[in-house]
Amino acid sequence: MSSATMSAATVSSERVTTPPPPRRRPRGIAARTAGLYAVLVFVALAIILPLVWILITSFKTDGDVISNPYGIVPDPVSTEAYGTLAGGQQPIFLWLLNSFAAATLQTVLILVTASLGAYALARLEFRGKKVVFGVIIGTLLVPPVIFLIPNYLIVQNLGWLDTIWAITVPGAAGAFGIFFLRQFFIGLPSEIEEAARIDGAGDFRIFAQIVLPLSRPALATLAILSFLANWNDFLWPIYVLLSPENLTLQPGLSQLQGAYSTHFSIVMAGAVIASVPVLILFGIAQKQIVESVASSAVKG
Repeated sequence: MSSATMSAATVSSERVTTPPPPRRRPRGIAARTAGLYAVLVFVALAIILPLVWILITSFKTDGDVISNPYGIVPDPVSTEAYGTLAGGQQPIFLWLLNSFAAATLQTVLILVTASLGAYALARLEFRGKKVVFGVIIGTLLVPPVIFLIPNYLIVQNLGWLDTIWAITVPGAAGAFGIFFLRQFFIGLPSEIEEAARIDGAGDFRIFAQIVLPLSRPALATLAILSFLANWNDFLWPIYVLLSPENLTLQPGLSQLQGAYSTHFSIVMAGAVIASVPVLILFGIAQKQIVESVASSAVKG
């Protein structure tokens, strides 16, 4: 083979083995991606900056809050607000314990009632099933404030005023929890339940040993949403909790404001203390929440 032929073959082989240049992303797609990231950054800042401002204000003195309310660095850095709360002048830690107990109890009750109702509407067959489900969904369209007076009269007649039952039982059966879990139960494969039923398992055993373990992401999501709803409730506890020592955290924090003056640093310190358990809870349940959202997206 001549040298000219060999060089031509070499050139042709180099042309064949040379990888093609990387494709450039069209400018339109790149612009949309940049715009999406800009929106996400803006939303993240809108959520984070108020929390940062609350934390910074809690370490300021009252004078610094009034003279420089938007200052980034406290001048001077003071922990007086936290010392005042820890000093026992206001039973904030008792309110914190009351809120945690009430939110936990109501979350457990919601998980029990919602899971049972959702399983019945998703898997069992009975007359009037669609009508019952429609009525339950219809209650979502009713403003919650309409139930304020009826619930108060029921709690009063039961003798539950100024007790933990007043802020847990009335909201223990909600339409949202039933709807949320029903949609998740429908997406579960029915073959597993049919195999268990062939082996002699009853409906309750299938529900307890098969459906519930497979629904842990959805249950965790509903649990944290229910916990936050009770934890952040402000209006209802004001009406049914009468003693200062029985208050939950949200109505209790409102008492940190005086009639003629407000100690903003103390109020913000209380808000920081109120947010810590929520952040810890979200950190623990974050994995389950992501799995629940992802599985719901896959099911369409």
